[in-house]
Amino acid sequence: MREKLTSLLDSYEKRILGQSTNLRLLLSAVLAGGHVLIEGVPGTGKTQMVRTLANLLGGDFNRIQFTPDLLPSDITGSTIYNMKDSSFETLKGPIFTNVLLADEINRTPAKTQAALLEAMEEKQVTIQGETYQLDDVFFVVATQNPIEFEGTYPLPEAQQDRFLFKLLIDFPTLEEEQNVLKQVIENSYDVSEVNAFIDMDEFLLIRKEIEQVTLSESVLYYIMQIVRKTREVDSLRFGASTRAAIAIGKAAQSWAYMAGRDYVTPDDVKMVARPALRHRVQLSPHIELEGATVDQIINELVGAIPVPR
Repeated sequence: MREKLTSLLDSYEKRILGQSTNLRLLLSAVLAGGHVLIEGVPGTGKTQMVRTLANLLGGDFNRIQFTPDLLPSDITGSTIYNMKDSSFETLKGPIFTNVLLADEINRTPAKTQAALLEAMEEKQVTIQGETYQLDDVFFVVATQNPIEFEGTYPLPEAQQDRFLFKLLIDFPTLEEEQNVLKQVIENSYDVSEVNAFIDMDEFLLIRKEIEQVTLSESVLYYIMQIVRKTREVDSLRFGASTRAAIAIGKAAQSWAYMAGRDYVTPDDVKMVARPALRHRVQLSPHIELEGATVDQIINELVGAIPVPR
């Protein structure tokens, strides 16, 4: 399974250029059973990144384009009256899939955004009082434009906390961007031609193997120190929840597994701490006025905590 995963990652990095670290973080979050929020300006390949991963993993894939007029029932489904049979019939929405791409999620109001909450946390959907279970393999990868852009609605804190990672997509280097341009001009990349490297049964098997990766007491204590520190420093208005500690632990196990180890090191924790925390904490107003960023504060916070030996 680990060899298949390595081949999948190699193919992924060849198809999506200039985002190697983000690709690995995205895959590790998905393998850990979490959902991912990807933020970046339009045209940086966010949607392509998710589509390609969905094809490489196999399974069912649905995409929802979030717009201001989108309704919750457009996501979850609805009940209609069948005049032919004189009965009510449930039409399941696009959320019933393995991989759901919520494209530009912050272009729809909070009421529609909230339609994802139950599915993301409990893997079930309620339609007209009836509850339906989702597949064992279900994860949401949402893309959003920066909140400074026109026509965006900030995600509520409760929903942001449902995402295991928040990844920031920046522009690639000149050489990488030139290679992307060359790839598109020569029509050498077609996402529909991407073949799956694993199926859903193998995906569940990999996930079970990841759960067996050892998290020592000292590393668990290190994770808790990081999370509790976010609640104590003056630079943050509010810190991370217990769910953040769980997210760091699971993501670190996945990252260690991808690195070929059956145990988690403090470096694994450092690697996943920033994407796991940046959307769960908020800067104090005076720190924000000074021009500091959340990532800078998280780096300082993690660097100040003694590393277990």
